[in-house]
Amino acid sequence: MHIVLFDKADWRMGLYPLSLTRPVSDLRVGILTIAEKWGKWLDASYSFLTEDYLAEKYPLGDLSGDVWVIRGNCCPNSRLFDAIMALQVGQMLMSGAEFIAFRGEAESLFPWHPSVVQKYSPVAYEHSVVMINHPEDLFLNNGQQIGVDFDLLTRGRSSASLSSSNRFLGEQIFAEEGAQAEFATFNSTKGPIYLGKNSEVWEGSHIRGAFALGDHSQVKMGAKIYSNVTVGPYSRVGGELNTCVIWGRSAKGHDGYLGSAVMGEWCNWGADTNNSNLKNNYKSIRLYDYRNSGYRDSGLQFCGAIMADHVRCAVNTTFNTGTVVGVGANVFGAGMPPTYVPDFSWAGPDGFSTYRLDKFFETASLVYERRNLEFNETERKLLTAVFELTRKHRNQVYIS
Repeated sequence: MHIVLFDKADWRMGLYPLSLTRPVSDLRVGILTIAEKWGKWLDASYSFLTEDYLAEKYPLGDLSGDVWVIRGNCCPNSRLFDAIMALQVGQMLMSGAEFIAFRGEAESLFPWHPSVVQKYSPVAYEHSVVMINHPEDLFLNNGQQIGVDFDLLTRGRSSASLSSSNRFLGEQIFAEEGAQAEFATFNSTKGPIYLGKNSEVWEGSHIRGAFALGDHSQVKMGAKIYSNVTVGPYSRVGGELNTCVIWGRSAKGHDGYLGSAVMGEWCNWGADTNNSNLKNNYKSIRLYDYRNSGYRDSGLQFCGAIMADHVRCAVNTTFNTGTVVGVGANVFGAGMPPTYVPDFSWAGPDGFSTYRLDKFFETASLVYERRNLEFNETERKLLTAVFELTRKHRNQVYIS
């Protein structure tokens, strides 16, 4: 059996700018991405049914026989796993009016058309489902999802040993092969702590679960990690982090606060950069919404920065509560940037101009080269498509 993770336009737009550069199911919440979760729960390969401009990087797999088609913004758990495993060919699992998954023969499902779903027999699912509908849902569900993923990844396994120089409170800590830590404190009484392969926790760091550190990532000296934090693979963090998700391959390597926030891939958080996550008047925080080119009430008292892929901000940048920063933005200069920084903005003290793609690609190539990776034509085409999709959201002023 093969899993197809399905994107739908309204799910995707509700998660912009995070889902501009990836399928919804490639978003990280907990230790794993949504797609990785389903692959491990069902012990099956997976691929993506998504927008045309994403399909080259995230292709639909080589399909044969039966497949599960699962909505890409839905997180698995044991009850949902049992319900999906019980599906017969031609059946569709429903949560109220929303479809969760259906099982069918690949030859009758693809090429895909929405009318295919109408031929399936509904099966009611009566339990709650974790849906990721807005960017803030990632950090709001992160602690709970770390727990679910921790149980999934560590069941029946033994942790690698960590140095006796560390102090441990609680027993919910698991270190993968090659993980290292020295002179750090780990408190897992409030939630599990997971250290990925070849990850490092440097001296003087204080970590409280739930916490997940991805493969090959580093926590720098003296960092303070509060609960419900995920740092994805190949990242480096320091300073204070609280209730936040970093997708991976990003750097917040210096002092400064990141809280109630999401950071995408290939981002750099300048030294002593901070985000506010609580308004001075304690009122509900509004977030920019791409669907209506305006703001919506999040209903949250705590919400920091939502930062898409390839964002860079200079030293001492201060983000206001509920700031949304689009793909490829470069933020610098004195004062707070506005609470919406459009995609591919060159945002300085004199206002915004548009970050020209050729200049952006020059920088991206150097960033990839530092990681021994190639910024290839597939990446260029994908980001060019995002640039065009988001054109209406920014001023058409170009830098030299």
